[in-house]
Amino acid sequence: MAGDDMRMMGERKFAELGLSKVEEDGSFSGYASLFGKVDLAKDVMERGAFAQSLKRRGADSIRMLFQHDPNEPIGTWSEIREDARGLFVRGRLAKDVGRAREVLSLMRAKALDGLSIGFRTVRAKPDTAKGVRRIIEADLWEISIVTFPMLLEARVAQVKGRLPTVREFERWLTREAGLTRSDARMVIAKGFANLTRERDAAEKQSGDLAGTIRAATRLMKQKDAR
Repeated sequence: MAGDDMRMMGERKFAELGLSKVEEDGSFSGYASLFGKVDLAKDVMERGAFAQSLKRRGADSIRMLFQHDPNEPIGTWSEIREDARGLFVRGRLAKDVGRAREVLSLMRAKALDGLSIGFRTVRAKPDTAKGVRRIIEADLWEISIVTFPMLLEARVAQVKGRLPTVREFERWLTREAGLTRSDARMVIAKGFANLTRERDAAEKQSGDLAGTIRAATRLMKQKDAR
């Protein structure tokens, strides 16, 4: 499928869990998608959604890209499989490619640690009771290494063509990151830049995204109290 077709027809989803430790030879593993996760676009990826696509294509036909750019292949996937948690992947960067060497350096420095899938929805059904769309089958064609997705649903909304509203962002912070409404409003008022400035210190307290946001928010509040 041509790059223009991919951009017009495809959807992209960031995974909350990104990359594992990156080896010197460029090998790494992680989760490219998590099952049962509701994003701001009100989509849920169901277990088994990738089964037919993986059976048809195989890991070696799924491209490893940088930032979803079809002109930036940077390695190969050796293993892609579903488990109870989500879509597990294992791959290796092509170190003889200049961009891949740059990505490896950024990954080892923890400047890049996100994974994101590019796919086409084959079958989906509305869950009117919960107000979400459940993706039953997805045609997976690429998995990208992406910039750390600190604001997961906001990033997904952006690639789908719109930014989240303040109310949607506040809802995500309270629902997914576990902030109180007042803390969520403080984060919104102070802006994303303040939150990211506290990220390195916060990551030492909690390795997962929601925990990092909670820890960064506590640091922001402590500084305000001084």
